[in-house]
Amino acid sequence: MPTTRDDDHERAAAGMDYDFPIREKASQLGNALAESGPEALFEEIENLLPESWREHIRTFPIAAVVIGVGVGVWLGMRKGDEIIAAGTSMITAAAMQNVANVMHHATGDGGE
Repeated sequence: MPTTRDDDHERAAAGMDYDFPIREKASQLGNALAESGPEALFEEIENLLPESWREHIRTFPIAAVVIGVGVGVWLGMRKGDEIIAAGTSMITAAAMQNVANVMHHATGDGGE
């Protein structure tokens, strides 16, 4: 951790102090997507839901699907460009991670 005021300023200017938990979580999600595909995204969404909501979804699956579609349409109409950009970015990151993994295995570097 930074110990001086100048160090604090430099870390903040470099973006190192802000959004660290968000960046870390996004990195973990990106790695999970690269390893197990879209299933990791669904598991992460499931982990975000409280247990009481999960129980309601199990009890009323059709209502949950209708609400999900409604929210999806609403978000698509309001934030469509941002959602497409974020999805494209995640897919590109996962694809590049897969390419890097293939290259490492092909060259013999980093054999796990």
